[in-house]
Amino acid sequence: MNKVLLTGRLTRDPEMRALASGKHVTQFSVATNEYAGNGKERPEYHNVVTWDRLAEICGRYLGKGQQVSIEGRIQTRTWDDERGARHWKTEIVASGVEMLSGRRKKDYAAESAEDGAEQSGPSGQDESSVPADEPIPEEIAA
Repeated sequence: MNKVLLTGRLTRDPEMRALASGKHVTQFSVATNEYAGNGKERPEYHNVVTWDRLAEICGRYLGKGQQVSIEGRIQTRTWDDERGARHWKTEIVASGVEMLSGRRKKDYAAESAEDGAEQSGPSGQDESSVPADEPIPEEIAA
């Protein structure tokens, strides 16, 4: 059985791409710690790949330093470069990602900005800022 469970922190922001087929793929790296005893830790770094809807979610909500729990499988890819040298890359293909440390601050800021734009009237001003003695514009009254 090929099953991986990891809990760690992202070492960089995820990189999301859309393939020509329309599928989305997101790649990021997660650091975990191995406790060696006597208070010593040894970091281990894991490359993680997500596909389709999970890739979109990870690309939008994950950020460097966030703690995540990942479930997936190990996959090793091989390829030859233009000089004929063979390369190997072992990565975790995630089937599930759980955010353990909440969303990034910049996501909260973006969400607040979107909410503010939705509450504004057609002129970009907040509807509640229209003076009481001015007639209500037709767009708002309708």
